[in-house]
Amino acid sequence: MAPTLYDEKPKPGDLIEIFRGTYSHWAMYVGDDYVVHLAPPSEEACGGAYSMMSVLYDKAIVKMDNLLDVVGTSKFSIKNLLDDKYEPRSVGEILKDARSLVGQELPYCVFRGNCEHFVTELRYGKPESRQVRNAVQTAVGVGAAAIGVGLLAAAAVAIFGSGRKERRNSQ
Repeated sequence: MAPTLYDEKPKPGDLIEIFRGTYSHWAMYVGDDYVVHLAPPSEEACGGAYSMMSVLYDKAIVKMDNLLDVVGTSKFSIKNLLDDKYEPRSVGEILKDARSLVGQELPYCVFRGNCEHFVTELRYGKPESRQVRNAVQTAVGVGAAAIGVGLLAAAAVAIFGSGRKERRNSQ
């Protein structure tokens, strides 16, 4: 059997997660080795290597590119991540909408309208980003932990500090 480019060949309408290290770029597979994706200028200019710069942009272009050109040297997987939560729209509707958006400039916001929001809205009719949700939950957890450590430190100072005062006062 001849080697293939994919562990599993994507099907039209599949979501593709492209791992860029600290974050993922998302695309919609439309067939014939092409994807449609929302690309902020940093993704377009730098081939994805510096897409963390996307926080600086408020507009992005919907592009249709060869999957492997978008992936570059990164790894990717098929990840229809919300199939357990939502019924996917019909493949025909997904592809029609995806292709109709190619070339358009859309509002872009890392937190409310990023590439993952874009593809989940195409597939499910609902824009969601688990990547953003997880990052916010992590930030909240880290913040809560920092507050907890601060409170414990303050309590320790209050407890041990009052003990020193009592010893000084009794001398």
